[in-house]
Amino acid sequence: MTPSPAPTASTGVELPDALLCARAVAGDQYAFQALIRRHAPAMRSYAIRLTGSTADADDVLQETFIQAWRKLDTLEDAAKVRSWLMTLTSRKAIDLIRTRKPNVPIDDVAETHAKEQTPEQSAITGSEIGALAKALKTLPKQSQEIWVMREVGGSSYQEIAELLDISPASVRGKLARARIKLVQEMEGWDS
Repeated sequence: MTPSPAPTASTGVELPDALLCARAVAGDQYAFQALIRRHAPAMRSYAIRLTGSTADADDVLQETFIQAWRKLDTLEDAAKVRSWLMTLTSRKAIDLIRTRKPNVPIDDVAETHAKEQTPEQSAITGSEIGALAKALKTLPKQSQEIWVMREVGGSSYQEIAELLDISPASVRGKLARARIKLVQEMEGWDS
């Protein structure tokens, strides 16, 4: 038996996330599509903030949707599907960022630093980014996620807390420890 399309705002009925999630877990592709349509704009905006690229954000979303479909049955609280999807998006974005070789496009360097940099200054900037990427890898995974969401993505403490299902105080503490560790790691960096 083929499931019927999930009622959405277009049919005048707005089903709660928990019900759509339950139907999707039962194999209803229309319910899953309704969840994705509902949350994809926020997920995409967040992925763009984290990756700095619409193309990379679209890749992140594609991977996130695939993982969400496969792992939806592992979600413990279906009412928190938005938070879960945003966490998946964050993790996929961080995975993508980790796989990149640190490089800085000349246009970005020109915008963030003096208008004209010498090749030596550009090389130093690239080395600093490489050193930061290496230092980030020394942090626990959740601390890496928190640091990237806050420092790269610009997320608030509350947003991070909701996405990772921890308290805002815990976010602040882990972020403070991550910053201290990064400063210590970067102190040994030689330019």
